[in-house]
Amino acid sequence: MVGLNNQEMHELLELLKKAGVSPEEALDMLNSQLTSQLGFARVDTGRGARAVLPEIVLASGKNFEEVRTVTDNLFSRIGLAIVSRVEAELGEYLRKAFPDGSYHERARIFTLGSDEAEHRENEGSVAVISAGTSDLHAAEESAVILEIMNVDINRFYDIGVAGIHRLGHILPQLKRSSICIVCAGMDAALPTVIGGLFRGPVVAVPTSTGYGTAFKGVTALLSMLNSCSPGICVMNIDNGLGAAAAALRILRGNC
Repeated sequence: MVGLNNQEMHELLELLKKAGVSPEEALDMLNSQLTSQLGFARVDTGRGARAVLPEIVLASGKNFEEVRTVTDNLFSRIGLAIVSRVEAELGEYLRKAFPDGSYHERARIFTLGSDEAEHRENEGSVAVISAGTSDLHAAEESAVILEIMNVDINRFYDIGVAGIHRLGHILPQLKRSSICIVCAGMDAALPTVIGGLFRGPVVAVPTSTGYGTAFKGVTALLSMLNSCSPGICVMNIDNGLGAAAAALRILRGNC
C-alpha cells in the first residue's frame, strides 16, 4: 500500500469532517482496522501497509493454541499469515489446523495465504547463498519469505570457500542478481569473498554452524563485522528472516 501524501491526507480529513466524524472517532476506526485485540496478544494486522513485511508470528515462547489463534486472525484479516521458528511438532499441528497452509521444515516456517501485491516487473532478483548444507536453515528462512512476497530468487547452495572453485562455476549467474544474501558459519569467509566480486548489496547472515570456538555463531558474526569488503550488511546469528527484510527494503523501500 502506498502512503497518502499531505494533500491527500488533508482531503481525507475534510471528507470525514463533512461526514460528522471527529478526529478521535477517525483514529479509533483506523486503530480498530490496524490492530486486533486477542487478549493475550495485540496483532498488528496493518504492519504491511507501513513496512515491507506484514507482521510475522514468532512461534517461540507461544503455546500451540496461541499460535493457531494469531495465525487465523492474520489470515482472516489480511489474507496472509507467516509463522517463524516452527519446530516439527507445531508444524504438523498447524498443517492439520490449516490444510491450505504449507510447512517449510528446513526453514521452520509455516505460511498460509499469499501476498496480494502483484509481481513487480524489472524489480530485480535476490541470490540466496549458503556456504554449506549446514547453513541451509538460515538460507531457506530467507528464501521462503522472499518467495511468499513474490520476489524472484535464485538459490546457490554449498559453495563455501573450502572448495572455492564451486563459486567460480556460478559467479556469472550470481552477478546477474540485484542483491546477495550470504549465509555462513565457522570462519564465515564467504561474504567477504563475494563482497569483493559482486558490486551490489551483500547481506550477510552468520549461522550457528561450527565446532568449539565457533561459539554458536559468535565467531562468524565477528568475522563478518570485521570483513575487509566494505559495505557488507550483517544480520544477527541465524537471522534469515532479517536478511529477507533487508533485501525487501532495498528492493521496495521507496515503493
